Amino acid sequence: MFDNTYFPKAKKYWYQGKFYDWSQTPVHPMAHALHYGTSVFEGIRAYSTSKGPAIFRLPEHIERFFHSASTLSMEVPYSNEEITNAIQSVVKENDLDSAYIRPLLFYSYGKLGLLPKFSPVELVIGAWEWGAYLGEKTEKGVHVYITPWKRVHHSQLKMTAKLGGVYVQSAICGTEARSLGFDEAVFLNLEGNIAEGPGENIFIVKDRILKTNDKTESILEGITRATILEIAKDLGYETRIEPITKKDFFQADEAFFSGTAVEIAPIILVTDGSNPSEENKEHAIDAGKAGDITLHLARTYNDLVRGKINEYERWLTYVLD
Repeated sequence: MFDNTYFPKAKKYWYQGKFYDWSQTPVHPMAHALHYGTSVFEGIRAYSTSKGPAIFRLPEHIERFFHSASTLSMEVPYSNEEITNAIQSVVKENDLDSAYIRPLLFYSYGKLGLLPKFSPVELVIGAWEWGAYLGEKTEKGVHVYITPWKRVHHSQLKMTAKLGGVYVQSAICGTEARSLGFDEAVFLNLEGNIAEGPGENIFIVKDRILKTNDKTESILEGITRATILEIAKDLGYETRIEPITKKDFFQADEAFFSGTAVEIAPIILVTDGSNPSEENKEHAIDAGKAGDITLHLARTYNDLVRGKINEYERWLTYVLD
């Protein structure tokens, strides 16, 4: 039996066209993805609105889902429309007003050689109620640790895809950061610039100019990142896409994480542990508190995902009966 302590309100999940009780396990333990990380996934949120639950930027998530699958040479057994409908049905089946939604395509049971040649591609979709990824510190601001481990480089893997196996690095370094007393990790890339968090993009603000990096800096260009760039321009802020050095990061007026799970979370303290031969050094971002522009963007984002700003309602897919 599997309880749902860490998956609030999750009652059923969708697997290969059918609903299963949360405790059922139809996947064989010799599934290829379980051994080699040959899976792709999306993290998607639905929010409570006056018109019922609405899934934020669902078409963009599905588009990236298929892109990720192509990177692993997966023949997806369902169409875009079928996956869209299945995701909506999962939210309905679990009677969720708001939800974190996880679709996963994976190479299943076949032959356990390294190449998944004889392993069929299967799809599972789960959804549950999940608050802020970094908890109460999402509003107050987080203390991050620059890990000595460099982010997987864009010359090594296609970083535009959400590949399950790549996230073992995120799990290792996120766990390390927390074991040292920090809230989250931050990666440098092989060039020594700021890359991203284990599952978050990074923005900084300097002289009221909003800056983030791009895929050439070994990041996944997140859907929330793209959203912030658009709403920031609409709010009158200048935006730039260019590398972020450690010096830029330490001397920023403001900094924050962005991502579907984390949403927008201020970064207020940075400890640099990137060079194991040197003593760790702590840097406060501005006065060590969340900045005004970060908070303005966070308020706007929180309103638009809940259908309170008509201009951005085009990004919402309503889950209607």
